[in-house]
Amino acid sequence: MKRSTFAILTALVFSACTTAQLNQTMSEVNKALNTEKPLTTAEVGEGLKEALVKGISNGSDMASQLDGYFKNPKIKIPFPPDVKKVEDKLRQIGLGSEVDKFILTLNRGAEDAAKEAKPIFVNAIRQMTIQDAWSILRGTDNAATEYLKRTTSAQLREKFQPVIASSLSKVNATKYYSDLVTQYNRIPFVEKVNPDLNDYATTKAMDGLFLLIADEEKKIREDPVARTTELLKRVFGSKQ
Repeated sequence: MKRSTFAILTALVFSACTTAQLNQTMSEVNKALNTEKPLTTAEVGEGLKEALVKGISNGSDMASQLDGYFKNPKIKIPFPPDVKKVEDKLRQIGLGSEVDKFILTLNRGAEDAAKEAKPIFVNAIRQMTIQDAWSILRGTDNAATEYLKRTTSAQLREKFQPVIASSLSKVNATKYYSDLVTQYNRIPFVEKVNPDLNDYATTKAMDGLFLLIADEEKKIREDPVARTTELLKRVFGSKQ
Protein backbone atom coordinates (compact mmCIF):
# COMPACT_ATOMS: atom_id res chain seq x y z
CA MET A 1 0.00 0.00 0.00
CA LYS A 2 1.26 3.47 -0.82
CA ARG A 3 2.50 5.57 2.12
CA SER A 4 -0.02 8.33 1.30
CA THR A 5 -2.88 5.82 1.35
CA PHE A 6 -1.71 4.40 4.68
CA ALA A 7 -1.56 7.89 6.15
CA ILE A 8 -5.17 8.54 5.12
CA LEU A 9 -6.35 5.30 6.70
CA THR A 10 -4.45 6.09 9.91
CA ALA A 11 -6.11 9.47 10.03
CA LEU A 12 -9.49 7.79 9.79
CA VAL A 13 -8.76 5.57 12.76
CA PHE A 14 -7.37 8.17 15.09
CA SER A 15 -9.45 11.19 14.14
CA ALA A 16 -13.04 12.04 14.80
CA CYS A 17 -14.64 12.69 11.40
CA THR A 18 -18.01 13.92 10.33
CA THR A 19 -19.99 11.79 7.85
CA ALA A 20 -19.16 14.20 5.02
CA GLN A 21 -15.46 14.11 5.89
CA LEU A 22 -15.55 10.32 6.11
CA ASN A 23 -17.17 9.99 2.69
CA GLN A 24 -14.74 12.40 1.11
CA THR A 25 -11.75 10.64 2.64
CA MET A 26 -12.97 7.20 1.54
CA SER A 27 -13.41 8.54 -1.98
CA GLU A 28 -9.80 9.67 -1.93
CA VAL A 29 -8.70 6.24 -0.66
CA ASN A 30 -10.57 4.44 -3.41
CA LYS A 31 -9.11 6.76 -6.00
CA ALA A 32 -5.61 6.12 -4.67
CA LEU A 33 -6.12 2.35 -4.63
CA ASN A 34 -7.62 2.24 -8.11
CA THR A 35 -4.97 4.32 -9.84
CA GLU A 36 -3.71 2.42 -12.91
CA LYS A 37 -0.79 2.84 -15.25
CA PRO A 38 -1.52 4.46 -18.63
CA LEU A 39 -2.62 2.12 -21.39
CA THR A 40 0.08 0.86 -23.74
CA THR A 41 -0.33 0.51 -27.48
CA ALA A 42 -0.05 -3.26 -27.06
CA GLU A 43 -2.94 -3.27 -24.56
CA VAL A 44 -5.08 -1.18 -26.87
CA GLY A 45 -4.31 -3.48 -29.80
CA GLU A 46 -5.12 -6.61 -27.82
CA GLY A 47 -8.23 -4.99 -26.39
CA LEU A 48 -9.51 -4.11 -29.85
CA LYS A 49 -8.79 -7.62 -31.10
CA GLU A 50 -10.59 -9.07 -28.09
CA ALA A 51 -13.57 -6.80 -28.72
CA LEU A 52 -13.71 -7.86 -32.37
CA VAL A 53 -13.40 -11.55 -31.50
CA LYS A 54 -16.22 -11.12 -28.99
CA GLY A 55 -18.25 -9.22 -31.57
CA ILE A 56 -17.86 -11.80 -34.33
CA SER A 57 -18.50 -14.64 -31.90
CA ASN A 58 -21.76 -13.07 -30.74
CA GLY A 59 -22.65 -11.93 -34.24
CA SER A 60 -21.93 -15.31 -35.80
CA ASP A 61 -23.92 -17.08 -33.10
CA MET A 62 -26.91 -14.81 -33.71
CA ALA A 63 -26.69 -15.07 -37.49
CA SER A 64 -26.33 -18.86 -37.49
CA GLN A 65 -29.52 -19.46 -35.51
CA LEU A 66 -32.66 -20.54 -37.34
CA ASP A 67 -34.07 -17.34 -38.91
CA GLY A 68 -30.92 -15.47 -37.86
CA TYR A 69 -30.90 -13.81 -41.28
CA PHE A 70 -34.40 -14.53 -42.52
CA LYS A 71 -36.27 -12.85 -39.66
CA ASN A 72 -33.79 -10.06 -38.99
CA PRO A 73 -34.83 -7.16 -41.26
CA LYS A 74 -31.41 -5.55 -40.81
CA ILE A 75 -29.56 -8.41 -42.50
CA LYS A 76 -32.20 -10.46 -44.37
CA ILE A 77 -30.98 -11.25 -47.88
CA PRO A 78 -33.55 -10.32 -50.56
CA PHE A 79 -33.86 -11.48 -54.15
CA PRO A 80 -30.83 -10.10 -56.04
CA PRO A 81 -31.79 -6.48 -56.78
CA ASP A 82 -29.88 -6.31 -60.08
CA VAL A 83 -32.35 -8.89 -61.47
CA LYS A 84 -35.46 -7.62 -59.67
CA LYS A 85 -37.26 -7.86 -62.99
CA VAL A 86 -36.89 -11.65 -62.73
CA GLU A 87 -38.67 -11.70 -59.38
CA ASP A 88 -41.40 -9.33 -60.59
CA LYS A 89 -42.05 -11.30 -63.78
CA LEU A 90 -42.12 -14.67 -62.00
CA ARG A 91 -44.62 -13.34 -59.46
CA GLN A 92 -46.76 -12.00 -62.31
CA ILE A 93 -47.01 -15.45 -63.87
CA GLY A 94 -47.95 -17.16 -60.61
CA LEU A 95 -44.57 -18.33 -59.35
CA GLY A 96 -44.53 -16.14 -56.24
CA SER A 97 -44.41 -19.12 -53.89
CA GLU A 98 -41.33 -20.45 -55.71
CA VAL A 99 -39.65 -17.06 -55.37
CA ASP A 100 -40.47 -17.00 -51.65
CA LYS A 101 -39.07 -20.52 -51.27
CA PHE A 102 -35.83 -19.42 -52.92
CA ILE A 103 -35.48 -16.34 -50.68
CA LEU A 104 -36.00 -18.54 -47.62
CA THR A 105 -33.35 -21.05 -48.73
CA LEU A 106 -30.99 -18.20 -49.65
CA ASN A 107 -31.14 -16.96 -46.07
CA ARG A 108 -30.91 -20.51 -44.73
CA GLY A 109 -27.68 -20.85 -46.68
CA ALA A 110 -26.30 -17.69 -45.06
CA GLU A 111 -27.34 -18.95 -41.62
CA ASP A 112 -25.58 -22.25 -42.25
CA ALA A 113 -22.46 -20.52 -43.54
CA ALA A 114 -22.36 -18.22 -40.49
CA LYS A 115 -21.57 -21.28 -38.36
CA GLU A 116 -18.35 -21.71 -40.31
CA ALA A 117 -17.61 -17.99 -40.48
CA LYS A 118 -16.43 -17.58 -36.90
CA PRO A 119 -13.02 -19.31 -37.18
CA ILE A 120 -12.34 -17.60 -40.50
CA PHE A 121 -13.05 -14.15 -39.07
CA VAL A 122 -11.31 -14.83 -35.75
CA ASN A 123 -8.16 -16.00 -37.53
CA ALA A 124 -8.14 -12.82 -39.61
CA ILE A 125 -8.58 -10.71 -36.48
CA ARG A 126 -5.77 -12.48 -34.64
CA GLN A 127 -3.38 -11.84 -37.52
CA MET A 128 -4.25 -8.20 -38.07
CA THR A 129 -1.72 -5.52 -37.13
CA ILE A 130 -3.29 -2.43 -35.59
CA GLN A 131 -0.77 0.37 -35.96
CA ASP A 132 -3.44 3.00 -35.57
CA ALA A 133 -4.95 1.36 -32.47
CA TRP A 134 -5.33 4.62 -30.54
CA SER A 135 -7.25 6.34 -33.34
CA ILE A 136 -9.59 3.35 -33.54
CA LEU A 137 -10.14 3.40 -29.79
CA ARG A 138 -10.98 7.10 -29.91
CA GLY A 139 -12.97 6.71 -33.12
CA THR A 140 -16.64 6.20 -33.90
CA ASP A 141 -18.81 3.43 -32.49
CA ASN A 142 -17.88 1.10 -35.35
CA ALA A 143 -14.31 2.25 -36.02
CA ALA A 144 -12.75 -1.13 -35.24
CA THR A 145 -15.31 -2.96 -37.37
CA GLU A 146 -14.70 -0.61 -40.30
CA TYR A 147 -10.95 -1.15 -39.92
CA LEU A 148 -11.46 -4.91 -39.97
CA LYS A 149 -13.74 -4.64 -43.00
CA ARG A 150 -11.30 -2.41 -44.85
CA THR A 151 -8.19 -4.48 -44.20
CA THR A 152 -9.48 -8.06 -44.29
CA SER A 153 -12.51 -8.16 -46.60
CA ALA A 154 -10.60 -9.48 -49.62
CA GLN A 155 -9.01 -12.27 -47.59
CA LEU A 156 -12.28 -13.09 -45.85
CA ARG A 157 -14.21 -13.19 -49.11
CA GLU A 158 -11.73 -15.61 -50.64
CA LYS A 159 -12.13 -17.99 -47.69
CA PHE A 160 -15.84 -17.41 -47.10
CA GLN A 161 -17.02 -17.80 -50.70
CA PRO A 162 -16.58 -21.60 -50.87
CA VAL A 163 -18.30 -21.87 -47.48
CA ILE A 164 -21.36 -19.96 -48.68
CA ALA A 165 -21.38 -21.94 -51.95
CA SER A 166 -21.42 -25.19 -50.02
CA SER A 167 -24.20 -23.96 -47.73
CA LEU A 168 -26.35 -22.72 -50.63
CA SER A 169 -26.00 -26.09 -52.28
CA LYS A 170 -26.79 -27.94 -49.05
CA VAL A 171 -30.13 -26.16 -48.59
CA ASN A 172 -30.97 -26.34 -52.33
CA ALA A 173 -30.86 -22.55 -52.78
CA THR A 174 -28.62 -22.97 -55.84
CA LYS A 175 -31.04 -25.44 -57.42
CA TYR A 176 -34.09 -23.28 -56.72
CA TYR A 177 -32.34 -20.25 -58.18
CA SER A 178 -31.25 -22.14 -61.27
CA ASP A 179 -34.81 -23.39 -61.77
CA LEU A 180 -36.23 -19.87 -61.40
CA VAL A 181 -33.75 -18.33 -63.84
CA THR A 182 -34.36 -21.15 -66.30
CA GLN A 183 -38.11 -20.59 -66.13
CA TYR A 184 -37.64 -16.84 -66.56
CA ASN A 185 -35.35 -17.28 -69.57
CA ARG A 186 -38.05 -19.38 -71.26
CA ILE A 187 -40.50 -16.47 -71.22
CA PRO A 188 -40.79 -15.09 -74.75
CA PHE A 189 -39.09 -11.78 -75.56
CA VAL A 190 -37.32 -11.34 -72.17
CA GLU A 191 -33.62 -10.51 -71.98
CA LYS A 192 -31.82 -13.61 -70.73
CA VAL A 193 -30.10 -13.39 -67.32
CA ASN A 194 -27.58 -15.52 -65.48
CA PRO A 195 -26.28 -13.56 -62.46
CA ASP A 196 -23.67 -14.95 -60.08
CA LEU A 197 -25.70 -16.07 -57.07
CA ASN A 198 -22.67 -17.17 -55.05
CA ASP A 199 -20.95 -13.80 -55.31
CA TYR A 200 -24.17 -11.98 -54.36
CA ALA A 201 -24.88 -14.26 -51.40
CA THR A 202 -21.29 -14.01 -50.17
CA THR A 203 -21.39 -10.21 -50.24
CA LYS A 204 -24.74 -10.00 -48.45
CA ALA A 205 -23.81 -12.63 -45.86
CA MET A 206 -20.55 -10.80 -45.06
CA ASP A 207 -22.36 -7.44 -44.91
CA GLY A 208 -24.78 -8.94 -42.40
CA LEU A 209 -22.02 -10.31 -40.22
CA PHE A 210 -20.13 -7.00 -40.26
CA LEU A 211 -23.33 -5.22 -39.26
CA LEU A 212 -23.77 -7.53 -36.28
CA ILE A 213 -20.10 -7.09 -35.32
CA ALA A 214 -20.58 -3.31 -35.41
CA ASP A 215 -23.62 -3.62 -33.12
CA GLU A 216 -21.56 -5.66 -30.65
CA GLU A 217 -18.67 -3.19 -30.82
CA LYS A 218 -21.03 -0.33 -30.05
CA LYS A 219 -22.35 -2.21 -27.01
CA ILE A 220 -18.83 -2.76 -25.69
CA ARG A 221 -17.98 0.90 -26.18
CA GLU A 222 -21.14 2.25 -24.56
CA ASP A 223 -22.25 -0.38 -22.05
CA PRO A 224 -19.89 -1.35 -19.19
CA VAL A 225 -21.93 -4.54 -18.65
CA ALA A 226 -20.93 -5.74 -22.14
CA ARG A 227 -17.24 -5.56 -21.18
CA THR A 228 -16.92 -9.08 -19.85
CA THR A 229 -13.14 -9.21 -19.32
CA GLU A 230 -10.69 -7.05 -17.39
CA LEU A 231 -8.87 -6.07 -20.59
CA LEU A 232 -12.07 -4.84 -22.23
CA LYS A 233 -12.97 -2.91 -19.09
CA ARG A 234 -9.53 -1.33 -18.95
CA VAL A 235 -9.24 -0.44 -22.63
CA PHE A 236 -12.77 0.78 -23.29
CA GLY A 237 -13.20 2.16 -19.78
CA SER A 238 -10.32 4.54 -20.49
CA LYS A 239 -12.61 6.51 -22.80
CA GLN A 240 -15.12 7.31 -20.06
